[in-house]
Amino acid sequence: MPHLDLADGFRFYYETHGPKPSEAARTPILFAHGAGGNAMSWWQQVPAFADAYPVITFDHRAFGRSPDVVEGPGRMAFGPDIRALLEHLGIPRVHFVAHSMGGRSAFGLLAREPGRFASLVFSGTNAGCVDDRYRALKAQFEADGTLAGTLLRRALKDGFAQEDPAMAYLYARVRGLNPKREADFLAPTGRMVNYRGSTASRLADSGLPILWIVGDRDRVIPPDLIRISHDLTPGSRFHLVEDAGHSTYFERPGEWNQVVRSFLDEVESARA
Repeated sequence: MPHLDLADGFRFYYETHGPKPSEAARTPILFAHGAGGNAMSWWQQVPAFADAYPVITFDHRAFGRSPDVVEGPGRMAFGPDIRALLEHLGIPRVHFVAHSMGGRSAFGLLAREPGRFASLVFSGTNAGCVDDRYRALKAQFEADGTLAGTLLRRALKDGFAQEDPAMAYLYARVRGLNPKREADFLAPTGRMVNYRGSTASRLADSGLPILWIVGDRDRVIPPDLIRISHDLTPGSRFHLVEDAGHSTYFERPGEWNQVVRSFLDEVESARA
């Protein structure tokens, strides 16, 4: 299995699919999974994109086959880890497709090396792009119970397990490959606890093509919140996937793949 060995002793698991980046006419796609997944989460996406694009999937540090080192940096190293991977693969720029937690990785790298990006796709994530309207609406959703329940319970739309028990089982098994982590692994720490900043200006000023895609029944980050992130990034695209929860890429892969593929093809055409 391919691993990148980093200086702190961490072994970073990754996979490459499709054309070799050095020989491909199109910019590679990097898929960054969410907190309930790992590289295997993208099993419905890899075949849909690797016919024409070099595709890179990986397990974030402390996920899947990338267990963190003892007393390791955890999520704080997401951005640097990905930068090291791109350096290792000799890839200067990527289309960065981020789902949920993967939005943290995207901005972690963007803040350091914006030139690494050809476009951004944010799936079920605000990527830190918020304002006071967003915060007020989120507080309302918390108060009325929209966001109630564990993240695992809200990862798929309500009723998905009854509609498709086999796929729900597969989702749980993919998630089950992840090592155990502290319950507060993704919680803000230090000066970030009361942080009220936003990535909005950095994203808007980047000039990058941006697509926001979200399920209409997402109870992790409801679509009305993502619409605000979209509004804060003028020129960005927004797509609502009907009858889908938080894991749109998994629940409705046909539509998700078509929308993302069309967006990336358009970006590539403009670049050419």
